[in-house]
Amino acid sequence: MKKIIAVLILAVGFTVTTQAQKGKRNKLEKLTVKQQTELAVKKMTLQLDLTTTQQREIKPLLAEKITQRKIMHEKRKAMKENGEKRVRLSADERFKRESKILDNKIAFKAEMKRVLNKQQYERFEKMSARKTHKAKKRMKKKKHRKDSKQ
Repeated sequence: MKKIIAVLILAVGFTVTTQAQKGKRNKLEKLTVKQQTELAVKKMTLQLDLTTTQQREIKPLLAEKITQRKIMHEKRKAMKENGEKRVRLSADERFKRESKILDNKIAFKAEMKRVLNKQQYERFEKMSARKTHKAKKRMKKKKHRKDSKQ
């Protein structure tokens, strides 16, 4: 019985510690677009064995993608701070927004296909699929938490 209680106390302690550390991540200074781009290119170089020419060609693509993501994040953050509620878009507006997002993804993918060789592109596709799957899973978990709070 004492062992079970000790294990439970340890488990609760680890859980609390882990939750506290997650909050620290947001308090760290944000990286600039240039720094994020640099790190992303280096990670891709390690994963895909990129040549220096490929690195130079991919860098502006990633910089553009990171800049767009940062702009959208700032817009959402400003809306949240102003207390604005999310406006429900009409069907046409949703279509235009989704179409624009998909066009950007298609263009990025085409550029990556142009820059990378066949093997690298296949690995890139697998990496992208994994990231997409993880992001969807994270969003689903986040939505579930939000629903359970209400």
